[in-house]
Amino acid sequence: MVSIRINNKFPIVKLGLTCLLVLSLNCSADTLLTLPELIHDSSEHFYDIDSADLDGLLKRIGDSRVVLLGESSHGTAEFYDMRARITRELIEKKGFTIVAVEADWPDAEIIDDYIHNAPSASKQGIGDRKINLKKPFTGFPRWMWANHSVYGFTKWLTDYNRSIISAEDKVGFYGLDLYDLSGSIDNVIEYLQYIDAKAAQAARRHYACLAPWAHDPSLYSRDMRSGRYTGCEYDVYAVWRELRNKRLQYITSHRGVDNRSYRERYFKAEQNARLAIKGERYFRTMYDSSSESWNQRDNSMFETLLSVMNFHGKTSKAVVWAHNSHIGDARATERSEHNEFNLGQKVREAFADNAYLIGFATDHGTVAAASEWGGPMLVMQIPPSHRDSYGYLFHQVKADNFLLPLRDTGSRDSIQDKTRKKLLTERLQRAIGTSYDPEDELRKHYIRASLPAQFDEIIWFDETQAVKPLHRER
Repeated sequence: MVSIRINNKFPIVKLGLTCLLVLSLNCSADTLLTLPELIHDSSEHFYDIDSADLDGLLKRIGDSRVVLLGESSHGTAEFYDMRARITRELIEKKGFTIVAVEADWPDAEIIDDYIHNAPSASKQGIGDRKINLKKPFTGFPRWMWANHSVYGFTKWLTDYNRSIISAEDKVGFYGLDLYDLSGSIDNVIEYLQYIDAKAAQAARRHYACLAPWAHDPSLYSRDMRSGRYTGCEYDVYAVWRELRNKRLQYITSHRGVDNRSYRERYFKAEQNARLAIKGERYFRTMYDSSSESWNQRDNSMFETLLSVMNFHGKTSKAVVWAHNSHIGDARATERSEHNEFNLGQKVREAFADNAYLIGFATDHGTVAAASEWGGPMLVMQIPPSHRDSYGYLFHQVKADNFLLPLRDTGSRDSIQDKTRKKLLTERLQRAIGTSYDPEDELRKHYIRASLPAQFDEIIWFDETQAVKPLHRER
């Protein structure tokens, strides 16, 4: 090691030599920091969700038309509550009018009617005690949307919409998923029965093709592979085609009444018919290839999002709630090695910098999940993050909760870009779904990812709690 002695009699010379020495060693304050310290200095810390300062986040979101809000589990209260807080800010301060969630379209349609006080709003709200025709979110995983966090948010949406005079400016609540094939079929028939009884009768005949699998669509693929049945592809397509052919007739058949109301009813019916087509295809091919079924599902979510945005107008803005595995760019994860894409990738390709992707993560705590698909909800312990994961790294940061910007600012000298560059190296990332096996967590619940390429921002909670369901699990 070279020893350099500086004469104290000449302080100016000493200062100059010191600066020269620092520069010659390419040394600066932030390059001496450890990565957890860099993350600490690059992030915005908050004590709790209600008091969190989101002004910086809103500035970074800018004029984005699509904001995707993730979660690393389907059962963490803090993720739901922070997404609700951010969404309220986006609605009130940036004019967002679409909330699209990783839920089935028919369930979300009930909530959308409820928050608009539409004629069908007598249908069941998430937490209401009334006995009504339809109840949302009754199937597995019920706690994912029928929980206190979502209930509180939908109550806020209801109050907000009441305060808005123009129907165009009210907020809509939409489901992006395709699992509820029977629900979509029922909604199409219900609409046609209301507006065209003859067409409803024809739709019943076509949809009867799927009746043997109404209670378990997953068996449809198995039976198609056996060769004992012919598929229902033609039948579901025929119903949608008839709806499309009569679009103008159905929309204009109620002159003198709120035109948007009938346009919206038609739009929802057509979306249900589209989802019946996509659901039939998904369940018919689900066992052919896991990658193909994944791509079909996420492509369907993307197309549904675009349809909703087009219905709301070319300047509409949407906020999406879904799992990190759906909203983080798949090209930055091991999914790309299996030729899998996702909603986040498709949104980035379509909207570029007008999309903002935000992931959520935690180190430890409790989570609501089932031990297997279709099982009862359990409150499980989340163990500390694996040593090779981003979670382990974030746990070393001396801040319990923070927002970490990850988008490239183009400034090589900024601490944000230096932190981003160091985080680009692939690490493990935890992903807890509706079912969870903490005993085999590394194999089942971690994927490889490059976080800054996957998200524009990450929101970290060091310790989290399980979401509280509205109904007792049986």
